[in-house]
Amino acid sequence: MNSSIVIALPKIDDAKKIRTILNRHGFSVAAVCSTASTALASMSELDGGILICGYKLTDRYYRDVLEDIPSYFEMLLLASGRVIAEAPTSVLTVEMPMKVSDLVNTVDMMLSQIERRLKKEKRKPKTRSWKEQNYISNAKFLLMERNHLSEEDAYRYIQKCSMDSGTNMVETAQMVLMLLYDEV
Repeated sequence: MNSSIVIALPKIDDAKKIRTILNRHGFSVAAVCSTASTALASMSELDGGILICGYKLTDRYYRDVLEDIPSYFEMLLLASGRVIAEAPTSVLTVEMPMKVSDLVNTVDMMLSQIERRLKKEKRKPKTRSWKEQNYISNAKFLLMERNHLSEEDAYRYIQKCSMDSGTNMVETAQMVLMLLYDEV
């Protein structure tokens, strides 16, 4: 996944200035806009990332945007101290007037957190469908019945064959089923 940055501020010139700052520091900005609707449309076409948002856009307040922001995006609010004090904890903030270093460091931190979270999610095993699980269960059952293996040993056998052959567990279970049924 490639994390993206979308900037939505009421004054498009301010958004372009922030894009220039971020570009100078090695970040690429996918979209610059002044309305929530344009920002949401831009985010829907991207894999995920950060929405850098002002307190009030031309068509909505940031809290309204927060309700509709895709789950794979995080919000960075640029606002006054008063507004920041009332912001939800799920929103990271940079106080206006801002220091360039605060913006750059916060964006860098957010993108790093997003990348770590995505790597962690990739490592999670994918859940199998009922049909896929059924292949494995049937192969285990046949191995247990024909080869007098325990359930754990039958599972380990399928797992080892899967690793040895470079196929996934479901494909290996299907091969075991075909081989054992051919013996009948």
